[in-house]
Parts: sequence; C-alpha cells; structure tokens
Amino acid sequence: MSRTEEIRPDIEDGIDRKVLTQLRARFLKLNKGRLQRAMQALSTRQQLVLRLLPLLFHVNHPLLPGYVSGLTPAGLSGFEPDDALLSEAQRLTRSFAYKPYRGKETLPIHGLFLMGSLGTVAQAEHSDMDLWVCHASNLSSQQLQELNKKCALLESWAATFGAEAHFFLIDPARFTQGERAAQLTSDDCGTTQHYLLLDEFYRTAIWLGGRTPLWWLVPVYEEPRYQHYTSTLLAKRFIRAEDVLDLGHLARIPPEEFIGAGMWQLFKGIESPYKSVLKLLLTEVYASEHPKVECLSLRFKQAVFSNRLDVDELDPYIVVYRRLEEYLIGRGEHERLELIRRCLYLKVDKKLSRPPRNNRKSWQRLLLERLTHDWNWDSRQLAMLDSRSQWKVRQVSAERRMLVNELTYSYRFLSEFARSEQAGSSLNSRDLGILGRRLYAAFERKAGKIEFINPGIAPDLAEDTLTLAQSPSPDDPNDSLWALYSGSVNAQDLADFSPLKRSRELIELLAWCQRNGVIDNSTRLSLHPGSSDLSEFELSNLLSSLQQVVPLPLPAVDEVALLSASTPGEVLLLVNVGIDPLKQFSQMNMHMTTERTDALGYSGVRENLILTLDQVTLNSWNELLVTRYDGPHALLDCLRDFLNALPVNGKKPNLRVRCFCRNRATAIAERVEELFRETLASFSSAQANRYLLQIKQQYHVLELKPGHVSHTNLKDLPTLINHLGEELPGYSELYVDRSALDGEDLALILPIGRPQCIQVFYRLDENSATAELSVLDEHNALWRQQMPFRDEQSLLTPLQRFLQSVLYRRSALLPLDNQPANQPLEVLYYQVLPDAPLRAQRLERRPAPHSAISHPFYDVQAIVEPGDGKRSHVTLYCNHREFSELEYAGDLFAAVAQHILAQRRDGARYPCYITDLDLSAVLGEGHMQSVHYLRYKSRLEAALNQALQKA
Repeated sequence: MSRTEEIRPDIEDGIDRKVLTQLRARFLKLNKGRLQRAMQALSTRQQLVLRLLPLLFHVNHPLLPGYVSGLTPAGLSGFEPDDALLSEAQRLTRSFAYKPYRGKETLPIHGLFLMGSLGTVAQAEHSDMDLWVCHASNLSSQQLQELNKKCALLESWAATFGAEAHFFLIDPARFTQGERAAQLTSDDCGTTQHYLLLDEFYRTAIWLGGRTPLWWLVPVYEEPRYQHYTSTLLAKRFIRAEDVLDLGHLARIPPEEFIGAGMWQLFKGIESPYKSVLKLLLTEVYASEHPKVECLSLRFKQAVFSNRLDVDELDPYIVVYRRLEEYLIGRGEHERLELIRRCLYLKVDKKLSRPPRNNRKSWQRLLLERLTHDWNWDSRQLAMLDSRSQWKVRQVSAERRMLVNELTYSYRFLSEFARSEQAGSSLNSRDLGILGRRLYAAFERKAGKIEFINPGIAPDLAEDTLTLAQSPSPDDPNDSLWALYSGSVNAQDLADFSPLKRSRELIELLAWCQRNGVIDNSTRLSLHPGSSDLSEFELSNLLSSLQQVVPLPLPAVDEVALLSASTPGEVLLLVNVGIDPLKQFSQMNMHMTTERTDALGYSGVRENLILTLDQVTLNSWNELLVTRYDGPHALLDCLRDFLNALPVNGKKPNLRVRCFCRNRATAIAERVEELFRETLASFSSAQANRYLLQIKQQYHVLELKPGHVSHTNLKDLPTLINHLGEELPGYSELYVDRSALDGEDLALILPIGRPQCIQVFYRLDENSATAELSVLDEHNALWRQQMPFRDEQSLLTPLQRFLQSVLYRRSALLPLDNQPANQPLEVLYYQVLPDAPLRAQRLERRPAPHSAISHPFYDVQAIVEPGDGKRSHVTLYCNHREFSELEYAGDLFAAVAQHILAQRRDGARYPCYITDLDLSAVLGEGHMQSVHYLRYKSRLEAALNQALQKA
C-alpha cells in the first residue's frame, strides 16, 4: 500500500499490522510537527519544562522536581529517555542516575498529553499548559493523593521557569463511563460536556509520551461500531493493550451537551465575547446537525487516514475556522462570517500592519497573512484591528452591536434547541433562565438604563480631552439637550462636530461616561453650560458622586441575585442638577434671610427649594438606571417610586443624597435624605401606614398599601381633612413630617392615633362661643366638626352617648372571643389648649364627661336604609316616637323639628343631637368603622338643626 493513498481498513477481512503501524506513524508525524511549533514559541526555560515533564513522571528521584515520597506512582508506559534528556536532568541534579524499568513491568502512568493553545496558531507568550496525566485504574486513594501532590509541586516548579502549568489526573476506565472527579482543563465548565471535551482532546492534544489513543486506529466509518472494532483489534492481537489507552468514541453526542457548552460559552462571552464567539458558533454548527453530528475530531481523523497531513490546515483553530466558514457561507450570513474572521485574527494576535520582531516572520504570522489575503482584507482594516487597545467610543460602539447580536442569537438558538429536542431538563431550564437574565442585564436596552458598550472589546475607553455642552434641541427650541464631544471644542464650533453621545438630561450622560469609563481622573473636561446654572465645581462633584456609586470594574453578578427580580443596591439622589433654586437672588447678588429655613417651605412665602431630582440606581443585576423627576410633584413622585422599588423583605439599598447647587445645597441634601429615611422607616412594617408632608401650601399623603405606595396631592387644609376622613380597611398609622401643619392643632392630634381606640379632641374658642371637635376612630380616620359651645358638659355628653350606642351595636355583632379585633374599644378625651400667646399649643388628657343616669336627655335615634339609586330612606325616633318618610315624605325633618320644639318648655332653638344611629342596612354588618357613623351623624344633625331654625 502506497504511503500517499487513503487507509481504509476492514475489520471483517482482516487487518495488516503494518497498516496500523503506518496509521500510527501518520498521527505521530503530525504530532511531532505540532510539538515543534509549540517549542518554537516558548522561551528556552519553558522549553526545558516541557521536555523534562515526561521524564519527571517516569522516574521518582528525591532530588528531581515533584518528588513527594517513595510511594508516589511513577513510570510512563513505553517511555525511554534519550541521552540528551538525561543530560538535561543531570544539570538539575548531578547525583541523578537513570535506572530503566524491567521490560515486563506494568507502569502506572499510561499517557501524558498537552492540551490548550500550545502548538496552534493562537499560541501566545503567556499561554498556559494544560496536561492530562492518564493513569492506571487500580491506583489506591493514597497513591492518587501522592500523585496529586506531585502535580502540585511540578506546577510550582514550572512557574519558577516562567511556565504556567496545570495537571489533570485522568482514569481512562472511569472517563469512558463519563465519570471524573474534577475539571479537566483550566477552562473547563464541568462534567456536563464529556463528549465535546473528548472531541476537543482528540483534535488538539499533543502526545508527549506513554500509550497512544486507541481511537486513532478506528476509521471514521467504524465509529458507530467502536466497541466491536476495538475489541476485535485487541482480541486478535492486531495491537497490544499495553500500547494504547482508550478514552472512548464520538459516535453520538447527547443534545444536553450542546446546551451545556453553549451556556458556558455564553456566560464567558458576556465579559470576553471575542474568546467565546468561535466556540459558540461551533456549538451552533454541531447542534444544527444533531443527531448526525460530524464533529471536527472525526474530520481531523479522516484527514490523517487520507494522508492529508498539512500541519497548517490541521491546526486546531484553522480546522474550527474552516468549519464555521463553510457553515456561514452555506447560510449566506456574510456579516457573521466577518465577525468570526475578526475574532480569529484578534485571538491569534499577530499585528500584520506592523513589521515582525527582528524582521523574522513566524509560521503563525505567515499563516495569518495567507488567511487575510484570502479574505481580501486591506491594510486599513488590519491597522484598525491592530489598534484595538486604543479603540475609543466610536469603534467600540460599532463592534458591540455585532458581538451583542451574536450572543443574543446564540441564546435564542440554544433556547429553541432545548425545546425542540426536549433536552431542557429542570436544571438546564433553570440555567438557561439565569443565563437569559445575565444577557438581559448586560445588553438589553430599556428606558432609563445606561447602556454598557465595552464588554471586553477595548482595554480603556477613557478620553484625554472632552467637551460637555448644553444647546437648544433641534426639535423644540424651548427644550435643550446635552452632548459630549471628543477633544476641546469652542462653543461657536459645536455645530461643526459630531458628538460622541447626546442625552436630554445631564446625569444620564455623565452616568453613561462613568459606566463605560469614558471619563477618568486624567480626563480634561471643557464645559459650555448653555442656559443651565451648571458650574465647574458642581460638575466635578457630580462626577465624584457617580464614581462612588459605580466603582469600576463592577463585581460579577452572583447567581443567587439572578434567581429573583432585580432590586436596588446603590441609590444616588442628585438634587437641583444645573439649577439654582434661588436664582433671582443670586442674579441680584443678594442673600435671603429668614427664620423659615425648611427646604420644603422656605421663607414666609414657603418656597420649595427642591425643584428636580435625578435618581441613579445600581441594582442587584449590575444594571445602572437613571430617572429624572421635575415638575411640581418631583419630590413626591421620586419618593413614591423609590419606596415601590424596594424588596418586600430584602436588604434595603444604600442611599446617598447629594446637592451642589449655588444656594443652600447642604441643607437641601440633608432635608431630602431625612425625608427619605423617615418614610423608609415609617413604611418598614407590614401594616398600612401613611405619611403626611407639606410642600409650599399644598399637602401630600403617601399611603402604603400591600406592596404598593400611592401619592395623593391635596390642595388645601379642608381637602386634607376630607381625605383623612375617608374609610380605611384597617388601622393605618399616620406619620406627620416635622414641617407639615405648622401652627395647626392637627400637628398635635394626628401623630398620636392609637389602634383599638377612639380618641376625642376638643378645642374651645370662648370668644366666638364655638368649639371644634375632632375624632380619630379605631382605624385612625379623622372626623372634625365645628359646634356651638355653651359648656363642656353639653358639648361632650351628646357625642359620648352617640359613641356608646355605636360601640354597643359593634359589640353585639362581634364574636365573644379574645381576638384583639373583637375587644371593646377604649374612648379617650383630650383638650387642645392654647397656652400663653407666644407659646405653642399642647394636648392634655381629660376624663370622660360624667352624666348621671337620671339626668334628663332627649333621645333621637335614626335608622338609614338604602333606597333607589344613591338615595337612602331615613326613619327618626324621638323618645321612641316614629317619624317616617312614608308618613311625612319630604317634610320629615320639619315634622321632627316641630315635635322637638313642642317638647321644649321655652321653645329654645339650641342644637339637637343624634344619640343613636343604625347603618347596618346601608354598610352591611361587616363594615362598622366609627367614622361612617360620625359622617352620617353630621349630615343628619345638619338637616335637623336647619329645620329647627326654620320651624
């Protein structure tokens, strides 16, 4: 048989041992070429490490590197060192003398193989050495422990020679069953990629010594019958078992492996896309061919069987590229092909636009020159790629689009493949979900999110000189935008330059600069503030604040964080960016003096100094979000959204508030931070709470409902009182901001509400002979009414009797158990006292009014029933005499007034009070909040007393 023709052995017809020898020689010839290439790219000291490693596993000498003890397994099958190698060893230790093993002894180290990029076109100065140490299956746990220690010592020794080596112990018998104890390369994703790892091993590994792979001798067309074929070879003594090691075959690759490999490469690709795109696309090619996958190792083996031993064309990276090129051309995807070519070029890292070192071209450079010539790349394109370390925003943004599209496409392909092949186990589904979230967090665009443009594309995007300018918006002359320009640009020349980035708001633009490292401490920044009040001082402090919140590089996102929805981690509030809240005084170079210094109600006219807020949030998924709040309710809207974004039971974010405007900046920042921290503390409990504050002349109530905070704007005090009197589903605590209701007695009353309690407050004005009654009911709803005042007895006793009847009805309908909600309600009384004229109001507890049972009192009971539409029917009982609408129709209250006046001796027209009220038909027996009764009582009493005055 000629050495140039294809070898096609047939196991059924018998095989010539010379053919197998010839076949093994072909593999070893190719192996020798690759090993020579690996050596050429190594330093002299690194070459020594690689040459000595087979000997160091073959012998166990106390003075040689890697010695642990006399029990450490040693002896590399079939290895016999030459004189040159023994001389190298004796240079390390002169006392070393080699003793060969006895001929028939079975040696424990079966094979030594070099994995990784060494010997490939992508080999670099700092490429590490991944070495598989294949050993006998019968080694004891102690022997394996000794061998592991030896490997660790050899790694340390290699490091002293400038070589980064990693050793991985392989038990071939266990490996063929898919079992392994740990990762098998320094770039290994785990045990879920057994066959794909084996595929990579067969087409990339360099044999250093020991037995050769049995897989070499099995033709590609016999791969499905691998077990039968190899058993026959061994049983019929075509080959000797002690000459080969068996790591298994590649007749079938389970679909789960493509998902696992794709997920691992996608995970790595988020940070370093160039390194992962080649392997990602190879996974896509394999998966698209499933179940009849023609993996690259089988193509590699077929080339050897066919005697096509071109070491360039069988270079592992070139083999991968040729397969991807074939796939993409077949699909007509030329843009993706160009990306793959760029990835390969950058991976090889031989800058063809520059002359080689010492004017000597390496084999890698020559090979890359042939490739780029075939790609029709010109010198300009080569120069652009070779300057990647100097790429800035424009080049990186363009490249990012291609890389993100590729990663996103790969994720969708993997997800669809998992569904179509039903290969998505619960673990895969979970991992795919987490991976999808990683991609979403890293690359997905959404409103307010700052785009990250440099996922491992260029090492540094920082610009030396930038210009920041505000100018009118081309769409709306009344609006403005901010733009960032490269270099120092005069204001008059801005229209002639294209900006790196535009944004409606300044903080959005500065946050983009910080997230992408466009501005660093050495950047010189020119400012054209336009119509804004932004100063150099404020700009410098804004950038410093962003650096504190977004320190680069950001730590990797933990998988635990991706299992749940994103939550805010760092929150920066920037108040009045580029705005002077007291600009009218600054322009006149005046300083306002006032005792009222609160930022929410500054000076006698209660100016609100908090005009805008920019919220910068770094969440648990490393997404950077910027939200702008302006307008009359900016502060409240920001506060509401901040509270709604908080996790229910999770960790609260680290909040920072900063203000650098010209006037009262520190006081403004402190006031906003105080407000946010107080509301955060107020809403930390699970029960419904409310927070009341006043901005200028208006009132605002923030209300916490289950998992949601709402904001209600109330224009004046009467509107506030009506709002506080609305029904509540349960007790709701009310927190009052320190500057709200200044000078109002409600500032004393509202904060002391208590559950399971009705609190009555009264304030007397003897000059006008009136009193103001206020009630906080058991849910903390407010009822308030102005009343004529004669004495405290006549003021409070009617209310007391009414409340007693309401509580009587309540207790009659509740179960007689010890549940807190079913306990009798306590009624407390307070008087609001104006102290000395210049002193503040205060509250004092008062005893309940005392009225003897024998004290005569006119009893007026009302029963309200629903009618048609919104109308209701009222029946009144005056000392048990019934007055019904059925009898009196629209004259009901006039008839009752006539009757009451007739009962009074002098016909006096003093007020009449409802002493009992039944609303069960209107509200239902489950809704018995006291404020309902008080509101109906007020309306009925108003109608009745109006009729009294007219009677």
